[in-house]
Amino acid sequence: MKNFLIVFLMKVLYFLLKLCGKKGGNFLGKTAYDWNPEIFKYFKIECPVIAVTATNGKTMTNNAIGYVLETAGKKVISNIEGNNMETGILSTILKHCTLTGKVKADFLVLEVDEGYIPIVFKDFRLDTLVVLNFFRDQLDRNGEVESLILKINEFLKTYTGNLVLNNDDPNVARLGQANPENQNIHYFSVEKYAYATQDLKEAGEGKFCPFCHTRIQYEYYQYSHIGKFICPTCNYGNHKLYKLATDVDLKNKTFKVDDVIYQIRFNSIYNIYNFVAVISCVSLYNIDTKVVKEALSKFILNNGRLEEVQIKGIPTIINLAKNPTGSNVSLRLLNEDEEEKELLFVLNDNMADGFDVSWIWDINFDYLNHVSRIVTSGTRAYDIAIRIKTSGFDPHKIEPYLNLHEAVESLYKTNVKKYIITNYTSLQPTRKALGL
Repeated sequence: MKNFLIVFLMKVLYFLLKLCGKKGGNFLGKTAYDWNPEIFKYFKIECPVIAVTATNGKTMTNNAIGYVLETAGKKVISNIEGNNMETGILSTILKHCTLTGKVKADFLVLEVDEGYIPIVFKDFRLDTLVVLNFFRDQLDRNGEVESLILKINEFLKTYTGNLVLNNDDPNVARLGQANPENQNIHYFSVEKYAYATQDLKEAGEGKFCPFCHTRIQYEYYQYSHIGKFICPTCNYGNHKLYKLATDVDLKNKTFKVDDVIYQIRFNSIYNIYNFVAVISCVSLYNIDTKVVKEALSKFILNNGRLEEVQIKGIPTIINLAKNPTGSNVSLRLLNEDEEEKELLFVLNDNMADGFDVSWIWDINFDYLNHVSRIVTSGTRAYDIAIRIKTSGFDPHKIEPYLNLHEAVESLYKTNVKKYIITNYTSLQPTRKALGL
């Protein structure tokens, strides 16, 4: 009866929020969770539950999985707005369940913060877990990467569902050995692409084998520590692949999986990995390849994740980057573009961002291809400006503004192409300042 009343009251509250034009975020879930931390046990879910987790790319991958399944005619419930902690996920379920806790859908697809996998699925069934990558992120909240991996590894020791893992991330691939009894491990990989390097050019993790502690050897790096690796002592990294992307062509935005050519709307190696994860996941549910091709060719995520827009007639690319790897991927995309361009970097240090911004010193600004000017803004506008200056970029071409609107106004004084990098809490204010 208590759970019934909680769900009823949250339904009423959600109705009132909608009348006020509000979506509620994680408010419903936080309220319900405060009243009963074990409310997840109340829900009756018969459909497959898919979860996506990672440091970077989980929103893109989660939403793409949902989009593919919807294109296949399936009813999907998903937290597409990105509220990915236990209260946000609870909010999503409360909005769609009946008063008796029944969730009517063909699939429940959830983006889940990496630190909350053991919490959300302690009392909640999980059928498929997709893990993309692990990087350093918000050290003051998450701690070191290793501590996070160990928490998930502990959860997976008793997990027997589908596990879709990025074989090119040594921090992720190791999870396939958490439960030797689990026969549902599926590794995906991407063959070497044109801009892969022989040496590590950016900050990376996982340099040593997690099993025998020998230094891992790389054949090449795609970006950060993502690449083809092997442990020379115990052969860690040599896994049987479920899906392999080949013939990656970022210029034409195509790649192949199982000799099928996929056309997408993104030109980043980072997103190739996301979409191979999507293909791997939906293949487990026998979604027709033609449907997958059609869906991925149309899928776009216009919320600051490699968002391409025209501002005052000027081509502009906006990307969220909340840690060194996200920033380096954004700069890699910028450097692969041979046109002249200008960069706006917006850096905040609010609670949701993490107060510690020392991670900006792991961003590789040493080589900026055809960048004629850089504007910085946010609460840490001067910190990021100093970081860029120390990399050797001409300080006379760096313009810091604490006021975001002034920064945007200055950026568009010229008509060359723009790249905009923002961290978490600066993303939506930046989009608003741009008139989006």
